[in-house]
Amino acid sequence: MSALLKISNLSGGYYKEEVVRDLSLNVNQGDFMVIIGPNGSGKTTLLRLVTRVLPLRKGEIFYKNENIAQMNLKEFCRKVAFVSQDASTGFSFTVMELVLMGRIPHLKRLQYETKRDIEIAEEKLSLTDTLSLKDKHIDELSAGERQRVVIARALAQEPELLFLDEPTAHLDIGHQVQTLDLLKKLNRENKLTIVMILHDLNLASAYSNRIALLDKGIIFKEGRPEEVLTYQNIEAVYKTIVLVNDNSVTGKPNIVLVPGEK
Repeated sequence: MSALLKISNLSGGYYKEEVVRDLSLNVNQGDFMVIIGPNGSGKTTLLRLVTRVLPLRKGEIFYKNENIAQMNLKEFCRKVAFVSQDASTGFSFTVMELVLMGRIPHLKRLQYETKRDIEIAEEKLSLTDTLSLKDKHIDELSAGERQRVVIARALAQEPELLFLDEPTAHLDIGHQVQTLDLLKKLNRENKLTIVMILHDLNLASAYSNRIALLDKGIIFKEGRPEEVLTYQNIEAVYKTIVLVNDNSVTGKPNIVLVPGEK
């Protein structure tokens, strides 16, 4: 299978610090890939590098065999969308205004949104169960509602590949499951390829078909959940004792923390 996204010998970071080092990874069409790893392992930096938020210091990234550094930015944003960890906007936009921003890569310079753009925005709001919120201001929403709206904005770009940085952060367990169920449905039914960062190893196990475990800016292990989420790998990277058994519902690995004190 040819890779939708091919990352080769990637290095990058901030100022003089190199956070990601000689990292190579393929993302295949239809993947639901989760990136895990301890704090400071380079997860967010990796996403910022592959979405052109940060410049590369070394290496190449190819999208469908085209070097992304040579792609027009608007063309790239029509193919790839990124939902950052911080869902705040700094301005009190309405939900519809925010989601319509996802149409910018499809508009010409100074062009106003067309009827079709509005229809697409409403379709994505409906898909994320936020259409009833379209006239509300973004700062009036709950954390769960805001997260779904930000995902709707990304979907309005009509991407083939969606990156998300901890989309379940600050959400209660009900909203975590709702958000991940939505993304899994988009992955399965809309053929949307998804790459996301998660801290919760059990959520990563339950929803992904592939996991990349990062440690100190490199990939420690990559593969199916049952290949990556072994107690040996987790203990080696996270420096904590765990038990790993099979989830009785999903059949995938289930991680149990072992307290240091009883």
